[in-house]
Amino acid sequence: METVWLSGAEWTAVLRIGLGLWWLESWRHKDKKGWFERGTGIAWAADVAGKHKWPFVKTGFQKVVEPRPKVMAYIVVYAELALGLGLVFGFLTPIALVGGLLLNLLYLVLMIHDWAEQGQNAMMGLISFVALFGMSWQTWSLDSAIGLF
Repeated sequence: METVWLSGAEWTAVLRIGLGLWWLESWRHKDKKGWFERGTGIAWAADVAGKHKWPFVKTGFQKVVEPRPKVMAYIVVYAELALGLGLVFGFLTPIALVGGLLLNLLYLVLMIHDWAEQGQNAMMGLISFVALFGMSWQTWSLDSAIGLF
């Protein structure tokens, strides 16, 4: 493989790190007080799920998320932080990439009607896929430094 400036492995690491920074920005800009104390994030998602065109989304949300809104708020917010840190530092990278891919898929399905969200989640999912199968943890990562994966 011929590349310009960096090697192919380094370019996949750039994708991984950029995706990690994207997750960190998603975490950073969340109103954590609103999510944790007032339940704004889960309430907003419940409203979206309640009007969803696919009945399984509303049913799944009502069974999994609505009974435990505070726990789910912490899971969502801190999952984004963990994904960001894992990808930027390249720690447990394949797990972070699969986890991020799954979270983006959940967001994509929930927000099926919102084109702006679709573009973001589709691109983040694509980057996760390329970084996973390009084994982006081979370069510039703690995984590589300590011999994981």
